[in-house]
Amino acid sequence: MTTSNLASKKVLVTGGAGFLGRQVIAQLQKAGAQLENISIPRSSTCDLRSLSACQDAVAGQDIVIHLAAHVGGIGLNQIKPAELFYDNLMMGTQLIHAAYEKGVEKFVCVGTICAYPKFTPVPFKEEALWDGYPEETNAPYGVAKKALLVQLQAYRQQYGFNGVYLLPVNLYGPEDNFNPQSSHVIPALIRKVYEAQQAGATQLEVWGDGTPTREFLYSEDAARGIIMAMEDYNESDPINLGTNSEVSIRDLVTLICRLMDFKGDVVWLTDKPNGQPRRCLDTAKAKEKFGFTANITLEQGLQNTIDWYRQHPE
Repeated sequence: MTTSNLASKKVLVTGGAGFLGRQVIAQLQKAGAQLENISIPRSSTCDLRSLSACQDAVAGQDIVIHLAAHVGGIGLNQIKPAELFYDNLMMGTQLIHAAYEKGVEKFVCVGTICAYPKFTPVPFKEEALWDGYPEETNAPYGVAKKALLVQLQAYRQQYGFNGVYLLPVNLYGPEDNFNPQSSHVIPALIRKVYEAQQAGATQLEVWGDGTPTREFLYSEDAARGIIMAMEDYNESDPINLGTNSEVSIRDLVTLICRLMDFKGDVVWLTDKPNGQPRRCLDTAKAKEKFGFTANITLEQGLQNTIDWYRQHPE
């Protein structure tokens, strides 16, 4: 899809007002899309759990990028597993069906690495996606999102519908969700350290024992990968988006404390869940199929995120 070609395309970005969505809009414009041709349905006026809302949203669109999700960290997954399953399944499955019905040219679905089995050999290869059940704490969310991959593959097989499925690793960056009730690990830690500093606290409590490893992809890099796949990837196999490097939660906490100049002690709440033991993606396919590699280092990305949060603590 060339820049001049993209200039005339109408693009729907669900979740386009969100933390990743804003970066995707910016990358779309960089690739040649016109802002007036980009539609962003808002949940207040367009409930994507409703088929009629999905049909209205996709009418007249050439490309759909589905980012919208009801998502959060371990805490939210434990409290609201049913909502996370239902909301994500209904949004995605009806949007895909409506897009097929309305003749959308290309559907880009952003999935989740929560879909991978609990004990997946590291680094996670896309072929291992069906080798077991996801980690229990986020399985309802992961299974709901994984069902959308099956749907896209079935619609390609039966209808020739061009839908692609991407598996981004844990995302972070400026404008992330810093709400302690629903945030993921990096924004949660940044806020905790900031609030400890504001209160003059000498201790920082962190869930788990610090041994799990995670891989983190900066939101701007993720958005760039999504647009590259939109332009150049047209196959049924899912594709990982990540950095291909992992960091332990213990080392992550140490790094954030150093970048934020927090000198207190870290107290590990070992009675709290750790989540999946290790997460790190094999990212060779994204490089091979559409030339994507991550550019922003974890330290640089964290610094950018910390700087943004300090300016927007509310």
